[in-house]
Amino acid sequence: MTRPAPPAAPPRDLRFRRRIDIRVAARELWRSRELVHSLVERDLRAQYKQAVLGVAWAVVTPLAFMVVFSVFFRRVATVDTQGIPYPLFSYVGVVPWTFFSSAVTRGGLSLLSNAALLNRVYCPREVFPLAGVISAGIDTLVALAVLGILFALSGVAPRPTSVLAPMLVLTQLAFTVGVTLTVAALVVYFRDLRHALSLVLQFGVLATPVAYGLEVIPRHLQVLYGLVNPLGPVIDGYRRVILFGQTPQWETLAPAVLASCVWLVGAFVLFKKLEVGFADVV
Repeated sequence: MTRPAPPAAPPRDLRFRRRIDIRVAARELWRSRELVHSLVERDLRAQYKQAVLGVAWAVVTPLAFMVVFSVFFRRVATVDTQGIPYPLFSYVGVVPWTFFSSAVTRGGLSLLSNAALLNRVYCPREVFPLAGVISAGIDTLVALAVLGILFALSGVAPRPTSVLAPMLVLTQLAFTVGVTLTVAALVVYFRDLRHALSLVLQFGVLATPVAYGLEVIPRHLQVLYGLVNPLGPVIDGYRRVILFGQTPQWETLAPAVLASCVWLVGAFVLFKKLEVGFADVV
C-alpha cells in the first residue's frame, strides 16, 4: 500500500511575508506616544504606591551596589581610579548599569505582564517595552541626585569634558532599547528566557567594568569586547569625560557605537516581524 503524497507547499505568491517599513512604523509609534505616557505613569504608580520611601527606592539598588563594591570588592582586587575616591568611581559605573538592567527586566517582560491589553487594544506592540525603558530612565534620573552628593562629599567636580556625556547616553540608549526589544519579542515564544534573564544580568554586572576599569580587559581584545558588550566602553567613557577630564577612548567606543546601532535596528525589525503572533501566543 502506497503512502499518500504529502500536501504540496502553498504557492510562493500566497505565502505571508510581512514587509517592514521603518518610517511607517516610527510614525505609528509617534502617534501612540500618549499611550506610552499612560503606561509609564501606571508603572511608576504601581511600583511606588503605598511604599514608605516612595521614589527614594530608585536609589537603593545603585547605593547597595556601591557599598558592596566599596566594602568587599576592593578587598580582593586593586582598582586604578586615578585618584578618584572609589565610591564615586564605582557609582559612575553603577548608575548606567542599573538603568540597563532595570530597563531590560521591565521592558523585556512587559508583553507578558500586559497580556490582557494585547488582546483588547490595538497599538504598536513596542509601546510596552519602550514604556519599561522610560520608567527605568526616570528612576535613573532620581539616582543621579546621589551622584551630586558624592561629588560634594569627595570634593571632586565634574570635568569640562562632561559635555561629551550626551553622546555616550545616546549610545547606551540605542543598545538598551535594542536588547529590550529583542528580549521582549523572544520571551513571548521562549518562556524559559524569563527565568534565565535575571541570571544573565547577574553575570553581566561582573562581565562589565562597573566595579573595575576597562583596562582590566587586555588591550588587544578591547575592540572585540566593545562589539560584544557596548556597555563596557560606554561606562569607561562616562568615567573619562566626567571624572578624569579625558576624551573617550575612540578606538573602543567606535565599535560600541556601531554595535549599538546594529542592535537597535536589528531588534526593531525582529520585533515587528514577530509582532503578528504576540496576541495569539501570550
